[in-house]
Amino acid sequence: MKKRLIEMLVERSFMYSEEPVFRLASGKMSNYYINCKPTTMDPEGMVLVGRLLFNIAKELDVAAAGGLTMGADPLAYALAYTSFLEGRPIKAFVVRKEPKDHGTGSLIEGPVKPGERVLILEDVITTGSSSLKAIKAALDFGLDVVAVAALVDREEGGRENIEKAGFRVISIVTKTELLKEFLNRTKKN
Repeated sequence: MKKRLIEMLVERSFMYSEEPVFRLASGKMSNYYINCKPTTMDPEGMVLVGRLLFNIAKELDVAAAGGLTMGADPLAYALAYTSFLEGRPIKAFVVRKEPKDHGTGSLIEGPVKPGERVLILEDVITTGSSSLKAIKAALDFGLDVVAVAALVDREEGGRENIEKAGFRVISIVTKTELLKEFLNRTKKN
């Protein structure tokens, strides 16, 4: 499953340039850009992501999983769907970037309750700031954050920043693995 996910990410989500032309959310310029949505919103990608995340969430015995919208949304939905099919339902939730200006004003959307064990999801970890924002919102809501699961770790200090804040990070794929697959394909062409 992981091998196929890496192939899909390279085919659909990974962009590379000799010059650093991609501006990241952090403002930093990079030679490569990883937009996971073309993979995570694809039917096959959803199945792969759902199964891989389910294995992590099941092991951690969490009640729910979610993260900062919009990158974490397809991950949470794929996991929730897969978990129900596997007979071990794990709820999905979303962390808004800004509180709603009406209703309760909550940053957290979904069927979660204070005290529940949750897994924070992230499509790509670079600096860790999105994960840390999601963690803060979850903690403020009263959730028990068990760990962060990242689809891709860019290996640029984000893991270390999250771990420094006291949270475990589990990465499904690393930048190194994506670059290796990308370079292998480039050599063949």
